[in-house]
Parts: sequence; structure tokens; C-alpha cells
Amino acid sequence: MTEESYYGEIEHLIKKSEINKRVRDIEANNNLITTYWNIGKILVEAQGGASRAKYGNELIKKWSIRLTNLYGKGYNASNLRKFRQFYLAFEKCSPLGSKLSWSHYRELLIFKDENERNFYINLCIKNNLSKRELIKEIKSKAYERLIDKPRKIDIIIPNKPKITTDMKDPIIIPVDKEITSEHDLELSILANLEFFFKQLGDGFAYIGHQYKLSDGNKNYYIDILLFNVKLNCYIVVELKLRPLKKEDKAQMEYYIKLIDEQIKEVHHNKTIGIIITKESDAFIANFIRSEEIIPLTYKLEKI
Repeated sequence: MTEESYYGEIEHLIKKSEINKRVRDIEANNNLITTYWNIGKILVEAQGGASRAKYGNELIKKWSIRLTNLYGKGYNASNLRKFRQFYLAFEKCSPLGSKLSWSHYRELLIFKDENERNFYINLCIKNNLSKRELIKEIKSKAYERLIDKPRKIDIIIPNKPKITTDMKDPIIIPVDKEITSEHDLELSILANLEFFFKQLGDGFAYIGHQYKLSDGNKNYYIDILLFNVKLNCYIVVELKLRPLKKEDKAQMEYYIKLIDEQIKEVHHNKTIGIIITKESDAFIANFIRSEEIIPLTYKLEKI
């Protein structure tokens, strides 16, 4: 192997580790939120129910000493009271896990009015707000400035995302020269990844290009491999400077199978494929999931 080949192997391992770490972080947040909600539930039950819970501070003080000695100050009396408050605020619906972090929830617990709290939760989900951005919205009194406040605001639980969520049609990618080969198209996309991601939607992350896979007998190279945090799955991108053929779908399904067998973790959703093809003067992004093909126009624009 050449020096560059060894480097490529190292880069591959690091990229795989980083994306798995990112997914594990999301899963860890889900577990943390669920744990705090359940701790709050048990505290309320131990104190005799929601109507009596606020009078149970002595129990919290006693348990916090024991838990802090065992697990640290993350379980002190102040935090246990927040867990109880968290459960009481979301008693009728399970918390949203990966949609919001515990840092988000801590800021939201200041609201006694359910409508106001739900307004900011929906704002976080809709705009993918960070904790800092949420605080900015709260300080700007975004809810209070609503001209027509709805009588009832429910938390909008997103449906399982579709692969066309936030997609643009046509998908536009800027190019600085004529595209005469699949390699030219690949370089144009790689040179404008941030723009490309925004065209595809939210939550996309780059894993690699000419990504090596093997079935034991033969090596295969995926043009571009992405991961989508919102969809919680890998995205295989293949580029063809011609119309879509039946064998392209078969090839993509085989690549998806290899990804699902060799890279996909059990908590990931099934891999999705995108085959970008050329139909006359237009480029088409063909989305492959199981037997479904969703075509979207893909437009190149000179910069």
C-alpha cells in the first residue's frame, strides 16, 4: 500500500467513528431525558401524587444526599426538584427525546402557562433551535408578541420524516465549468457541499466520497456517502451522466444492502439511495427506498 492508501484507511476509520459518536450522542440524550422524566414520576408517586408532590421537599432532601454521595452533584436536591417539575409539566405526554436536550427543557420549565411553553417547544422543533437561540427567543418575548394567540397550543410531534422533507425541486448546485463526466459532477458537488446539503434538506452530514465497500470478493466505491441525523440513516449517492437504467436501481439496492450489513447500527433506520441521472438537459435526483423511486429535478447553475 502507498502512503496515501494508508492515510485513506485511517481517514475512513475516523469518519466512521465520528458519525457513530454523533449518533450515540443522540441516543444518550434520549436515554437521559427518559431517565429524568421517570425519576420525576417516581418522586411524585412517592410523595403521594401530583397534588401533594410540592410538599415533599424533605423526601427530596433525604434522597438527594444519598444519590449525590453515590453519583455526584447531578442528583442534588435542586436537580431532583427539576426532575419532579419536568414530569409534572409533561405528565400527559412523554418528552420529545432527541428533539430537545435537557438544556432546552431546563429553560422551558420557567413557564407555568402550558400554551406559552408549548409555543417555545414547537419553535425549537420547527427551527431546530439551540439552547442559546431558544433563550434569545424567550428574551425577545416571542410568545407575548403574538398578535393572535391560539386558544390552545399543542406540541407538534413530527411524523416519521419522509425522504422528501425540506427537499427543493429543482435541486440546484452551482458549477464553474461544463459538466462532461460523472467525475466533474462529483467534484462540483464536493466543492459546494454546504449548498448541496441545504438543497437536500436538514440534518445531512458528509461521510466520504469514493467510499470503499467490499463483499469479500470484490471492492465497490460509492460516489458519495452521507448521513442524515434527522432521518437517522445513511444516504448513498451515485452519479450517472445519462438516463436512469434498471440496473442502476439494482446496483443501488446492492450498495444499500452492503451499508446496512456492514456499517448501519441496529438503532439506525434503513439506508436511502439517491441516483443523480441526466435526462436530456435536466438532471434528476432519484430517491431509492425499498421498491419506491421518487424523482426530483436536479438543476446545474453557472456561478
